[in-house]
Amino acid sequence: MPRSALTGSRIRERRTAQGLRQSELAARVEISPSYLNLIEHNRRRIAGKLLTRIARALAVDVSVLTQGAETEQLDQMGAAAAAHPDVAVELDRVDELVGRYPGWSALIATQARRIAALEARVIGLADRLAHDPFLSASLHDLLSRVAAIQSTASILVETEDLDDNWRKRFERNLHDDSARLATGAAALVGYLDAEGEPELGVVTPQEELEAFLNATGFHVAALEGSVPDLIDRIVRDAPALQSDAGRALARAYLRRYRAEALAMPLAAFAAAAQDAGHDPARLAAQFGQPMGAVFRRLASLPDAGIGLVVCDGSGALTLRKTTPLLPVPRFGSACALWPLYRALAQPMAPLRVVLEHAARPDERFVCFAMAQPAYPEGFAGPAVHESAMLVVPPELVAPGDAIAPLGRIGTSCRVCPLDGCPARREPSILGDAGSGASAAALPGALTARAG
Repeated sequence: MPRSALTGSRIRERRTAQGLRQSELAARVEISPSYLNLIEHNRRRIAGKLLTRIARALAVDVSVLTQGAETEQLDQMGAAAAAHPDVAVELDRVDELVGRYPGWSALIATQARRIAALEARVIGLADRLAHDPFLSASLHDLLSRVAAIQSTASILVETEDLDDNWRKRFERNLHDDSARLATGAAALVGYLDAEGEPELGVVTPQEELEAFLNATGFHVAALEGSVPDLIDRIVRDAPALQSDAGRALARAYLRRYRAEALAMPLAAFAAAAQDAGHDPARLAAQFGQPMGAVFRRLASLPDAGIGLVVCDGSGALTLRKTTPLLPVPRFGSACALWPLYRALAQPMAPLRVVLEHAARPDERFVCFAMAQPAYPEGFAGPAVHESAMLVVPPELVAPGDAIAPLGRIGTSCRVCPLDGCPARREPSILGDAGSGASAAALPGALTARAG
């Protein structure tokens, strides 16, 4: 049923919400109640002057009756259906569902958004549970405290003729260990319960730098234009930079940021990026800058929603600008299908692909990726490779550049729902991808261990 066919349902909904009887509304618009009844049950099409009179009588805009206020709900229902392609839903009747049962439709859309948010949370926590060294050490410390308390309590309970001095000493130890256990448990809960925080705490100097940059959206306004050099003040006032090593990394990054901001002024660069469809190669040619500098400059555009991921030659992620389009694991390995890694196999060759995240089908985004070598020890020294990948919302890319999706990618194998993925290293803990993965579908090393 097309959206316009639900105009009668919307008229009935508005009329009943205002406490009007059919006869009252029919009298106001000069038609019979029986004809209005047919209209409200979508048995008579309505347009033109009569629709205008009804909209005026109900004190609403005509578009509210013809298009409905549920347009956003329709889009959300479509996204919810796309997230579960294996479920046969009547997409051709979604307009009818939203029009006739707006409350239930809103509930379904709300639950779909909640599920997506919880899935993202599970991905972050599962990644942390599997790889976070701080969490591992904290849990080990808590278990040690519990074991000490249990041992002390056993001595106090089982030793009847314990000397009073020793008993007091054991009771003091029990009190101290209990206090440390409570403090450690509270700290661990606070570490895990960073609701809504993309970084969920910091551990290393590199993570301090990432937390600082993500807090600013990778855009440092104080270093744009002809302002004085404020790097030391910015570093000193940043709460995320706790260690000397983290502050040193931040100073080095901000010095490079300052040089790139001067070479590619914000206003001119933002306008050029818009004209070029945010194509890094075109911008590099226009401003005469290296590709890596253009990648970082694009990621620093305020409110653009462009993500950035950088890795070294080993594949370890060295810089991450978070984006809802593509969750990035904090620990362990990322998805082997990322263009970031494919670029490492073909240095200096640009890649441009359109992808979907496995957990959010039909939410497409564009990836630009390129790997470049550096020679810190000169011509005779080894090449040190760095690969960078931009994650760009599709609306920022020139329409003429649109291509069909190359495929789907995930975040990491452990939390990826893709079934039958050729690059899977381990079974997933989510859905059928985890339970249905056979040993034959995994790489040789994992298959050998399973055997």
